[in-house]
Amino acid sequence: MKTAFLFPGQGSQSVGMLSVAAESWPMINKTFAEASSVLGYDLWHLCQKGPAEELNQTMVTQPALLTASIALWRQWFAAGGPRPQFLAGHSLGEYSALVAAESLDFVEAVKLVRLRGELMQEAVPSGEGKMAAILGLEDADVIAACDEAANGDVVAAVNFNAPGQVVIAGLAAAVDRAIEACKAKGARKALALPVSVPSHCALMQGAAEEMGRALDEVRFNDAVIPLIQNVNAAAVTDSATLKANLLKQLYSPVLWADSVRNLVASDVTVAIECGTGKVLAGLAKRIDRELAVHGIEDPQALKTALAANESS
Repeated sequence: MKTAFLFPGQGSQSVGMLSVAAESWPMINKTFAEASSVLGYDLWHLCQKGPAEELNQTMVTQPALLTASIALWRQWFAAGGPRPQFLAGHSLGEYSALVAAESLDFVEAVKLVRLRGELMQEAVPSGEGKMAAILGLEDADVIAACDEAANGDVVAAVNFNAPGQVVIAGLAAAVDRAIEACKAKGARKALALPVSVPSHCALMQGAAEEMGRALDEVRFNDAVIPLIQNVNAAAVTDSATLKANLLKQLYSPVLWADSVRNLVASDVTVAIECGTGKVLAGLAKRIDRELAVHGIEDPQALKTALAANESS
């Protein structure tokens, strides 16, 4: 039986995150100090004191979550944890997974996700883009609703997170029309998300062009651990494919439900959510209840996860 590490994306951040962990683990402050030296500001202070409005800015959120995940990844090994058999990251979390796979250097990853956040914010002016969560509707019905609502505008299903949970993104007016179309098709809930950047849709094509140039300047290595990538839910280790899929991810749907199913089909029985919050654990319960997901964001949780890994 095998273990996988799952790295969360945006939405897992909160002011005060990892404060308990930092009291016991010097690795937390050490890793945040490393990122701060790259960013030119005190990332740890911002994560602890806020304000939330600043932490929730995409160009800040992305380095913060990447750094939190890598700090916990390092602490796992410091505590004697073994190397997992698979890695997967949700959206931004794919950068964390690439660092864990030794495909991408941590310092380079911090620079890249800061740029990624900046480019995403610049791609669509504030207020013009929108994302919404659609609950209780089949994937095909959500896709059809987006097609019906587009009317020449961009709106698409972009995060296939779990059965009955799909996120759509696009221009605000088109997303509003798609929300109504989803409700008409029987969606249990269709609610706008508190973000202004419409991730993983065609509106990110312009950002991808500049991001591609940045990626070309960074060294990618073959992954030492297979990584299930967002765009195809397939395990990849070769550097060229990892890099190409990472760029494509910016404007392509996140196939998270299929990614988790792939892990289960590959005999993964225990997964570790390597980051703050429990978003991915919640999704995993909806995808396959046989997969046990443990967090490691504080000493007690890490102890439980290590024991679960030993018994798997």
